[in-house]
Amino acid sequence: MKLPFIKGIRIPENAKKLKPTPKAIRDHLLIVLGLAIYAFAWKGLLLPHQITGGGATGISALLYYAFGTPISISYFAINTALLIISIRSIGITFSLRTIFGVGVLTLLFTFIPIVPKGTFIGANESFMACVLGGILSGAGIGLVFISNGSSGGTDIIVKMLHKYRNITLGRAMVYCDVLIISSSYLIFGSIEKVVYGLVTMAVYSITVDTMINGVRQSVQFFIISKEYDKIADQINTEIHRGVTILNGEGWYSHESMKVIMVIARKSQSVAIFRLVKAIDPEAFVSQGSVIGVYGEGFDAFKVK
Repeated sequence: MKLPFIKGIRIPENAKKLKPTPKAIRDHLLIVLGLAIYAFAWKGLLLPHQITGGGATGISALLYYAFGTPISISYFAINTALLIISIRSIGITFSLRTIFGVGVLTLLFTFIPIVPKGTFIGANESFMACVLGGILSGAGIGLVFISNGSSGGTDIIVKMLHKYRNITLGRAMVYCDVLIISSSYLIFGSIEKVVYGLVTMAVYSITVDTMINGVRQSVQFFIISKEYDKIADQINTEIHRGVTILNGEGWYSHESMKVIMVIARKSQSVAIFRLVKAIDPEAFVSQGSVIGVYGEGFDAFKVK
C-alpha cells in the first residue's frame, strides 16, 4: 500500500502479516467502550454546561460554542490534519495507533446526541457537571490507554514538541490543555467557565492516572534487622512474596548487616509491618511506593 500524497513514507514490512488475536480483539473492544464513555461525558455533561476541556475535543468544543460547528466534524478535521503532519515528523507507527481511535470517536460524536442541560444533574449544577465529566472522560481515556489505544488530538502535538524541543511530555500536555481551556474566556468572557475547565482537566488527569497506575500500585520495603532470616522466611511463607537479601554496612559503625528487600502489593503492606513488628520490634523499615512492577507475581511486560 502506498500513500501518494506523502513522500518518504514506508509501511512496516510485517503489516500484511498481522492477524487479529483474541487479545487484540479484546483490546479493541475495550478501546471502543472507553471511547464511548469519553464521548458520553462530553455529550451528556460537559457540552450542555458549556465546559471546555483539553485536547482536540476541547478545541472542537470551542468551535461548537463559538460557531455551532458539530463537534464530530471539527474533531475529525483537526485530527486528520494532525495525523498528516505526524506521519512526516513522527512516523507511521505512532500514527497508525491513533487512526482507529480517531475514527471510532468521530462516529460516536456523530451518533450520540447532546443531552439537554439538566437531564442528569440540575441545570445550574455546572460544578457537578465538570467533576462528573472529568471522572467519566478520564475513566474512558484511561481504559483506552491501558488497552494500548490512543485518541489522537494533542497527543500528536505533544509528541512533536517532545521531539523538537527540550520539554517533557507531561509539561507539554499541560501547556496545551491550559491554553485551550483559557481560550474559552474569549468566547464567554467568564472566568468561571475557565475555572470549571481547569477543574475538569485536574479531575480528568487524576482519574487517568488512577486508571493506569492504581490497579498495579506496589510498595517496596527495605528491612534491617538482626532477625532477618526469620523475617524473610515469614514473608515467604505467610505473605507469599519473594525476598532478596542484600549485604550492607553501617557507615558510622562499619558493622556488616543484612538488608531485606521486598516488593509487594500495596494491600499487603500492613501484613508485612505486623509480621516485622512481631518478630523484631526494633527493626528498621523503609517503605516506598512503586508503580509499574513487571515480572513473575506482578504485571506482564507490555512492550511491543
